[in-house]
Amino acid sequence: MAIIRRMKARGLHELKRLHQAGQARIAAAEALRRAELEAERQAQRERHLFSHAMGQVQPLTTAPRAIKPTGIYPVLPRQRQRDEQQVLREAISDDFDVETLIETDESLSFRQRGVGMDVVRKLRRGHWTLHGQIDLHGLRSDEAREHLSAFIQTARKQGWRCVRVVHGKGLGSPGKTPVLKDKSLRWLAQRQDVIAFVQARACDGGAGALMVLLRP
Repeated sequence: MAIIRRMKARGLHELKRLHQAGQARIAAAEALRRAELEAERQAQRERHLFSHAMGQVQPLTTAPRAIKPTGIYPVLPRQRQRDEQQVLREAISDDFDVETLIETDESLSFRQRGVGMDVVRKLRRGHWTLHGQIDLHGLRSDEAREHLSAFIQTARKQGWRCVRVVHGKGLGSPGKTPVLKDKSLRWLAQRQDVIAFVQARACDGGAGALMVLLRP
């Protein structure tokens, strides 16, 4: 009997201990929940602290402001362009004597000093790819000179090596004289950026055009 009483006592003690442990866990969970609620309330009070302190406010009205443009606009050097065109016009003359520089063995050709005949032969055969051309038909002498100078300058900037200058055969000129052809020879021979030129092949314009090789 004594043993049974001791076992019952031990069981009651264990149940009491388990009950106390459960109550402690419940109390701890409740305390944690209260702490989280208090922390949330404190955070909310801090978020609204400024608005509570300032009360009702209204934004100030401001007049419209001019917006400063932020784009970068290039400055066009118009005076420099005009000066360059004037220099180009004055740099090539109609009075230049080109007869002694022109060779007419096979067909009309010109080459700068130090340039070999192999360059002229390659130019005749179309060794270099044609990159562009200008047609001077219908232009007055001054217009043709200015257009040709501008064209050569543009070709140099583009890195072109071989270009064609179509001057015509003078069939529409008084006396059937190829005025622009003779002038084109003089103008091109005076330019240091022109290495050589030859009369074009029949398929490229024949006597009405020149194939021009420019410095690289």
